[in-house]
Amino acid sequence: MAKRIDLHIHTNISDGVLTPKQVIDEAVKNGVSVIAIADHDTIDAYDDNLFKYAESKNVEIINAVEISTKINKAGIHVLGYNYNLNDMKFKEQLSKIRNSRHDYLRNVAIKLSELGYIVNVEELDKIEAVTKAHIALDIINNEKNRDNLINNFGHIPNKGEFIETIMNENCPAYVKKEQITPKEAAEMIRGAGGKVVLAHPVAYVHEDNLTDKDILKIVEDMKPDGIEANYIYVDRNNQIFDETKKWNEFAKENNLLVTIGSDFHNKDGIRPEIGLINTSLILEDNIIENILKNLSK
Repeated sequence: MAKRIDLHIHTNISDGVLTPKQVIDEAVKNGVSVIAIADHDTIDAYDDNLFKYAESKNVEIINAVEISTKINKAGIHVLGYNYNLNDMKFKEQLSKIRNSRHDYLRNVAIKLSELGYIVNVEELDKIEAVTKAHIALDIINNEKNRDNLINNFGHIPNKGEFIETIMNENCPAYVKKEQITPKEAAEMIRGAGGKVVLAHPVAYVHEDNLTDKDILKIVEDMKPDGIEANYIYVDRNNQIFDETKKWNEFAKENNLLVTIGSDFHNKDGIRPEIGLINTSLILEDNIIENILKNLSK
């Protein structure tokens, strides 16, 4: 069986559904030997017990994080790898970003309520790294919102459709979040001794209509070590885009390392699962070894 790694996985500490240990169990089941948990703006998944559990299952963990940032045209995610887990300044910076999420929750809930949606703010506020996805799922899964959703969408939307139609920029419940830039996130990660990777550039092209020139400008500004070139994107209409060849070529042209990630949150039968086992994306062992070597330098 081909070697598999997955360097972009979410847990229930941010907006995934599995606990960190369940992620490891799923990795074992899927034949994945190296993983990175990249929760949004939090590194709370990482403790001694997790590393010991992973070791007992013969799974290697590379510590990671996915930091939410903003440019004029879009929200951009920045991945950090192999930073110092004990860097207090880095932890404080992430905490500040997470706190801004809760301010956002309360402000966006007002707008959503004005649109007739019921938002369980009290419960959502208990989630440390609360995201748009948490808020959207809370609304979609609340039976009291059913009639309003069907009236507005003609069906019950998935979380991506709800976010892109109701919550994103130029949408009726848009609220500007206090966010840092990709360059500032990159500086945070480097300050903690980590490697900087621009997450899923393919997503910004299809979600935010950024051009390749826009992506290049982001790269030139933030100066990442690499990009997440090996990534299967699924849009809000469940259309699948495999543009890995294009982004690997982009990386080569711009002297960037590449990574691979499923961006796993939950099993929905469509999006990549841990290890991308339900996709045709398989990397040769020498490419995998090169990715791991580049992230460890």
